[in-house]
Amino acid sequence: MKTSQYPLVLAAVLAVSAAGSSAQEWTRFHGPNGTGISHAKTIPTKIGDADVNWKVELPGVGHSSPVLWGEKIFVTTTGDKAGGFSVVCLNARDGKQLWKKDYPLEAFRRHNFNHFASSTPAVDAERVYVSWNQPDHFYLAALDHTGNEKWKRDLGPFVSQHACGISPIVHNGRVILGNEQDDIKADKAHARSGESFITALDAKSGSTVWQTPRKSVVVAYSTPCVYTPKGGKPALIFNSQGHGIYAVNPDNGRVLWEFEKAFTMRSVSSPLIAGDIIYGSCGSGAGGNYVTAVRAGDAAAKRAPELAYTMKAPAPYVPTGIVVGDLVWLWSDSGFLTCLHAPTGQVRFQERASTDIFGSPVWVDGRLFCVTRTGDLVVVEAGDKFNPLHTYKLGELCHSTPAVALGRMFIRTEKRLWSLGGAKPAAK
Repeated sequence: MKTSQYPLVLAAVLAVSAAGSSAQEWTRFHGPNGTGISHAKTIPTKIGDADVNWKVELPGVGHSSPVLWGEKIFVTTTGDKAGGFSVVCLNARDGKQLWKKDYPLEAFRRHNFNHFASSTPAVDAERVYVSWNQPDHFYLAALDHTGNEKWKRDLGPFVSQHACGISPIVHNGRVILGNEQDDIKADKAHARSGESFITALDAKSGSTVWQTPRKSVVVAYSTPCVYTPKGGKPALIFNSQGHGIYAVNPDNGRVLWEFEKAFTMRSVSSPLIAGDIIYGSCGSGAGGNYVTAVRAGDAAAKRAPELAYTMKAPAPYVPTGIVVGDLVWLWSDSGFLTCLHAPTGQVRFQERASTDIFGSPVWVDGRLFCVTRTGDLVVVEAGDKFNPLHTYKLGELCHSTPAVALGRMFIRTEKRLWSLGGAKPAAK
């Protein structure tokens, strides 16, 4: 990384630190506010077998990512073809299972790349929040840290050709959840209709604080984040084909601004923020993926959002990228890594970094870590020149995103959970 970039990187990392609450490091999909950024100094570049603290088999399979609060890890699993949905809590020090909460779930049609446990939980100091679906039910539940259910909501039918994958977040004591579904005409296998909306529920009671209707076009799997403009108030950012990139008042659900023509295909990756530029991507299994960069609007100044630039192939469809300072790294499903200069969209490099991926990269102390579908943990320098550093073979199917907390990296493969790096637990 160039020396001239260090002030920008330091400023970005300090901003993330200030935005976080207490010492909690990984409480939602893709880490603090969805940035994928960790402050850990104890994750080695050249990870080897000696850096594996533990790996444990999970009581089921899935593609959801782990989240942490203190020394507790929360992850979801499923019996897949046999059905069933479970929330599992493990001890971060040794991987031992602390508890498991089971819910009934009958197997139904889903995409072969998906699982019935693909939505990543969100967690705060008191509860863990999980979402899952049946074709006729979209559930959101809260459990305390000892596994007792505190509330459960059925948000109605969930219409999608590929099953669920929508993850909640927690913001100011509210659970925020997107629920933009397929148009009923796209779901030829079921004679039912779902209702598209985004919603905020009270984290303690599960009661609805607000619910904003959305039009049903194509299901959106993007996880929202919080954008705070300079001198302005925080806004929730959502991505979807139906409404593009848009901002919502977190207090009442009112749409503040909307760049509706951002996407012509399904949005899966989550928003990224670089100053006043907000990124989203769209795509399909058949290709045609592209990234849209929008300059944020300003509701108070009555300024509409505007297109900054776009980036086409090899653009990501499923993975969410990383922004640090003025640099943006976008890791495509096919394994190409692109570095952009955020203010201008200028490509600094574009190189093949890996084989196919579905998980998202994370930034740890100046490096990018990403796991391929076949279980290769790939490490690349987070600079404006392409510099691959190392590959460690987990050797297992992986569609999830690493979590970094307690100075360690936690990786969920389809059947196992791994702990890498950091100080080794003291012998008892």
